[in-house]
Amino acid sequence: MSENNNAAATGDKQIKVTLLKSPIRSLGNHKDTIKSLGLHRINDSHTLPDNPAVRGMVAAVRQWVKVEEV
Repeated sequence: MSENNNAAATGDKQIKVTLLKSPIRSLGNHKDTIKSLGLHRINDSHTLPDNPAVRGMVAAVRQWVKVEEV
């Protein structure tokens, strides 16, 4: 958790990820990825650091989420 605070304090790029659709009928690994992004319900948003790991997770569930640069 302190990494997110440090990233925001140093001015690193951040992205806002919003869950748009329910992952009910999706594969288990997609549900796990959505949970790892910190999203729990539709229209739930989470601000994350913009790095290759997060971008990879977002790319895996791109049909369920919307991404905005903050």
